[in-house]
Amino acid sequence: MNRRTFLGVAAASAVGIRAQALPFPVIDTHIHLFDPTRPEGVPWPPKNDAILYRPALPDRFRKVAAPFGVKGAIEVECSTWLEDNQWVLDVSEKDTIMVGTVGNLEPGKTGFRRNLDRFRKNPLFRGIRYGYLWNRDVRAALANPEFVADLKFLADADLSLDTANQSVRLLEDMLKLSDAVPNLRIILDHLPRLARPQEPEQGAAYDAAMRELGKRPQVYVKVSEVLNRVDGRVPLELNFYRAKIDELWETFGEDRLLYGSDWPNSDPFGTYEQVISIVHEYFIAKGREAAEKYFWKNSVAAYRWVKREAGQPG
Repeated sequence: MNRRTFLGVAAASAVGIRAQALPFPVIDTHIHLFDPTRPEGVPWPPKNDAILYRPALPDRFRKVAAPFGVKGAIEVECSTWLEDNQWVLDVSEKDTIMVGTVGNLEPGKTGFRRNLDRFRKNPLFRGIRYGYLWNRDVRAALANPEFVADLKFLADADLSLDTANQSVRLLEDMLKLSDAVPNLRIILDHLPRLARPQEPEQGAAYDAAMRELGKRPQVYVKVSEVLNRVDGRVPLELNFYRAKIDELWETFGEDRLLYGSDWPNSDPFGTYEQVISIVHEYFIAKGREAAEKYFWKNSVAAYRWVKREAGQPG
């Protein structure tokens, strides 16, 4: 692609994404899969969620995302049930748009290593998710030597750790975890939703944690869950979100930011086109090399996924 064509793409992004306007393939590093129609049902989403309580499977994802150049996706587990790790692997195995899954296993608990060995036999299993969700307390867990030992086992298996439910406390915990397991790749999910606290002490703690995390090359950030509702409205203009994305860009740099849509959790905030258009407009303006890093190259470094079909990059 020559410079004139690339600049045309940048201009097109300002008025809305078009499938033909995307100059490179995209890997979406954060989607969820579930099927409420299963005989056993699902632990999440709840039945009273009129938007989310319907099957979210790879074929549906392909239909909404492929028109915008998305060639692959990584599932992040949203179920507390152990066997749903296997269910997601089985579902993902059948559709080559899926290049990875991030499972739900609890380090420090009996059977963690046995279950990790079981699931990682499938190359689609790329790591686990842990954070302040499902009644878990990261700081308390860090005091358990078995928890740290299990995460060293995870790192030695060349797998990664995704976080959940960002807070200043979690950022500080990830620093401690990174000190304890320096070779573990840590991926901070949905960081755009974490605003700098206005209270002075918490604001200073946020600044210190972000500054230190920014120095650690094994820590990645998903620029995901960007769209937000304010006073009953979801702004769809990049300028509303620009300052936060600028902060992440300046703190972590072009080599450690990842694209994630959070589909279908993003549906209450906007269409897939609206979700991707904000970050597409921002990163396309950084130039092709930086945009490709964000939209797919950095995901290879973070997750070590393997391409499954010809249209996928890598």
